[in-house]
Amino acid sequence: MGFTRPYETSAGKRLWEARYRRPDGRTARKASFRTKREAEAFLATVEVSKLQGAYIAPSDAQITIGALGADWLVAHEAAVKPSAFYSDASAWRVHVEPKWGKRKVGSIRHTEIAAWVAELAAARSATTVKRAHGVLAAILDGAVRDRRIPSNPAREVKTPRKTGKARAYLTHEQVERLAQESRYPDVVRFVAYTGLRWGEMAGLRVRHVDRARRRISVEENAVFVGGRVRVGTPKTHERRTVPYPPFLDEAIERATAHRGADDLVWPADDDGGYLSSGKSGTGWFAGAVKRVVTADMAAVDAARAAGQPEPPVTPYVTPHDLRHTAASLAISAGANVKAVQRMLGHASAAMTLDTYADLFDDDLDAVASALDAARAERLALS
Repeated sequence: MGFTRPYETSAGKRLWEARYRRPDGRTARKASFRTKREAEAFLATVEVSKLQGAYIAPSDAQITIGALGADWLVAHEAAVKPSAFYSDASAWRVHVEPKWGKRKVGSIRHTEIAAWVAELAAARSATTVKRAHGVLAAILDGAVRDRRIPSNPAREVKTPRKTGKARAYLTHEQVERLAQESRYPDVVRFVAYTGLRWGEMAGLRVRHVDRARRRISVEENAVFVGGRVRVGTPKTHERRTVPYPPFLDEAIERATAHRGADDLVWPADDDGGYLSSGKSGTGWFAGAVKRVVTADMAAVDAARAAGQPEPPVTPYVTPHDLRHTAASLAISAGANVKAVQRMLGHASAAMTLDTYADLFDDDLDAVASALDAARAERLALS
């Protein structure tokens, strides 16, 4: 048990201090109590926390978020994919460190974080806000585990809800037109009919292709992060096997002929390195999309002038939308959810259903029709 004693400040004011031993045996002191009772009450809480194993030394809460954040980034980089780390590091650098870097971890309050989140939400997207809040919360989680603070003030702070935009799916005809307009037509067809992520396609090597069984072994992921290529395992860290349709046989043969087992299947033309889709607005993929959409709009104008029905317009798509297209084409062809899940590398069929719920609207119509038929049949028998 510790003890209390009075002392005088330089201004002659009488105050009380509490002295006690920390769990590690070192002596600690807390001063500036106005009365002996306040000092004794503090000592009592210290003894209880020591018995419960919940003691937190006041000095440990003096470390800044900046110091904790630097250590967290080092550990975080080793735990997540390069693309995720790049985004989190950017959120730390742009939003978290400037606001909280100099603050002592024990001084941060829940209401302050809530106000900061609201301020960010007024100027930034929900994705940006959630990422910045997540970085701060993760750092504070570490402070809780290190017993620097008793609880995380960032938890239970409400962040804005993300509103998902409608996905763009291409038809078979639109995929073919986009391929024909592209610098790499075989690549466009391949991604649109296998559902590989762009990095998985870029990291594909000849030894990963089983032409006899028409199977692709997805083992590497080449992601462009901050202008550099980072090669690692697929997103879920799990390898998977993906089939490709027979019409791609010739494309696969062209891509693998005269190449060694460790050579890339789809290298870039300019330097033979990993293939990028180019810049979002000016790259080869974006240019092909723009040409297709422009041609479609011209066809619409011509149809209007002739008083004819307007043809469909190809939506603006990103390289990742080719993956969504693969899911759409597979489902419309009658593939079951489990097969689509394995093709896309989702963790579960439930994830596939949640991600592509909009593709199963026809199934809802079939349920309604089946219920109607079943009711009519039962009532006719009664």
